[in-house]
Amino acid sequence: MDTFDVVIIGGGPGGAAAAKELASAGKSVAIIENAHWGGTCLNCGCIPTKMLLGATSCGAQLRAQKRLKTLSGDVAVDYAALQTRIGRFLKGSSQTLAKNLAGLGVTLLEGVGTVLGKGQVSFSAPGETPRTLSCAHIILACGSSSASFPGLTPDHDCVLDSTDLLQIPAIPESLVIVGAGAIGLEMADFFAAMGGKVTVVEAAPHIAPQEDADIAKEMLRAVSKNGIECLEGVKASSLRTVDGHAELTLEDGRVIAAAKALVAVGRTPNTAGLDAEKAGCSLNRRGYVQVNENLEAAPGVYAVGDVNGVTLLAHAAEHQAAYVARRICGREQGAYVPGPVPSCIYGSVELMRVGDTATALLAQGKSVEVSQAPLTINPIAQAYAGTAGMVKAVWSDGKLMGIAAVGHGVSHLVTVAQLLIKEGYTVERLHEIMFAHPTLDEIVPAALRAPRKPVSA
Repeated sequence: MDTFDVVIIGGGPGGAAAAKELASAGKSVAIIENAHWGGTCLNCGCIPTKMLLGATSCGAQLRAQKRLKTLSGDVAVDYAALQTRIGRFLKGSSQTLAKNLAGLGVTLLEGVGTVLGKGQVSFSAPGETPRTLSCAHIILACGSSSASFPGLTPDHDCVLDSTDLLQIPAIPESLVIVGAGAIGLEMADFFAAMGGKVTVVEAAPHIAPQEDADIAKEMLRAVSKNGIECLEGVKASSLRTVDGHAELTLEDGRVIAAAKALVAVGRTPNTAGLDAEKAGCSLNRRGYVQVNENLEAAPGVYAVGDVNGVTLLAHAAEHQAAYVARRICGREQGAYVPGPVPSCIYGSVELMRVGDTATALLAQGKSVEVSQAPLTINPIAQAYAGTAGMVKAVWSDGKLMGIAAVGHGVSHLVTVAQLLIKEGYTVERLHEIMFAHPTLDEIVPAALRAPRKPVSA
């Protein structure tokens, strides 16, 4: 029986972050990964998607300047060359991650890990006899996979999940996307920019359903201008491949046909077959591992990242994992405190938010005020012809609770927004910070200083 201080199941952002910190502190660590080092984010999620969007960003800027009659011309993306570049980058990054972990003394195990009981994990690889690993601590960092619903299940023919679509060999002439969250909107942006006819269907009242309605309305206006058709508040009843194309039937009876379809209705935890219950863990009705305020799922067992369902973002997984590693090493005693959580949706038009929405605060029964500034007043937004959109600050009882923005390049505001909220800045304290001019950052203090208006549910 192999013995370690810590065994980690999952080699994505959370698992890798925990392994690095633990190994650097002198702990003996084994990490099990059954697909590819770096997990979904690196190999078939965040990173390849951003590389697609990066390739079409110059086209979006060209179109913006064309509208002002300051530029002319065209750009063309070599999709085959782009896919080759992405493939090489992902392979190299995954290999580098594995090499760095091994260099720290981490034992890398490629195969399937399952929980046998308290302090015991089974590791099995194709063609090998299963091994039992003994440890003082187990970290579950298994991540999540694309979710689906009855009648809306990818068949990997014309009805695809996000992994399928990222690897598609040619741009479909038409694409229907079910779900207008980050994945759906980012995919819509890229394939529309590549010339496809894109339709997005969202069951919630508005696209970007995690955001306030006014932010979503600005996003809708922008994506519609880019030729993407969005159907809001419309539920899908079935999606299937029919005669070589995708056919989406809506609950109101309408039928939308497209060359391909993407199911982007969220994520589901990779807990099937994990047997976490054998170590005393509990799963909720959606399959997420339940954790306490210390991210403990059971004595000696921690769960980080998507698998615990707290915040399904790669940087949240890394942040949680670093906390757990410090706790195991005895350098952290208190409860896990994430601070204001940042999130972004990328593309030719971006959406950024840190902290609470006005909607969420109102649902908690709190008084809410908002202040905002349009991008039209920012010289950098003007310079790049990206003046559509705004920055919005959300206040409760005089405290800055959230900052959201929609428009070209607003993802670059995420860190300044996070620091302003975390440090409890008020308008009276803004003089302590010298914001560089001209920068897009200047729009944030402008939004904070703008008149506040009360909002109600």
